[in-house]
Amino acid sequence: MATEKTLAAQRVIEEALAGPGEPCVTSSFQAECVVLVHMLAARRPRIPVLFLDTGYHFAETYAYRDRIAALLGLNVVNLLPRQTVPRQEGQFGILYQTAPSRCCEMRKVEPLFAALEAYDTWFTALRRDQSPTRANLKGTDAFSLPSGKSLLKVSPLADWTAADVWAYLKRHGIPVLPLYGRGYTSIGCEPCTQLPFDPDNPRSGRWGGQKLECGIHIQPR
Repeated sequence: MATEKTLAAQRVIEEALAGPGEPCVTSSFQAECVVLVHMLAARRPRIPVLFLDTGYHFAETYAYRDRIAALLGLNVVNLLPRQTVPRQEGQFGILYQTAPSRCCEMRKVEPLFAALEAYDTWFTALRRDQSPTRANLKGTDAFSLPSGKSLLKVSPLADWTAADVWAYLKRHGIPVLPLYGRGYTSIGCEPCTQLPFDPDNPRSGRWGGQKLECGIHIQPR
């Protein structure tokens, strides 16, 4: 039986899908992302699911992406950076060690913002309780790309907690990324993902504590 939060999220999704233009959803295939794509696929089965294929993901993440895509019949669109990992490292060195924000810019932000030019509504699985940087997250908001194009950014799970996410997955019998079983609470690229050192901040294991965001959710100036 659907909870009040599930019904509210579904209403947000239905309202956004009823609007004009083309929708998409970004997914890193973490727990909340899978909840969102499960809801969206029930209403728009072929909605593009944009996955930032940085080349640095855990092997478990790639395997899980393919498993969930097959299970839910997802239309996954893998977004690739302009340079392969070997070419980038050959030219710039190991950026995730020396300049992690530049690495994220090249392998996440630039490919995503280029891809978003084709869409008008962008669904995300962001939640307010994920980190202090997301505490003021709006359920719907305008987002302008560097080109000036404006999209509607929709976060139907904004007021969900981690417990809500896990309860939904359990209720629907959806398997989770095995890395959670090893203690990870926020999972990105393998070199920049460690176990959380702050139990009150699930994202504290990202980038060695140097930052909390890769940049894709930060409004370009």
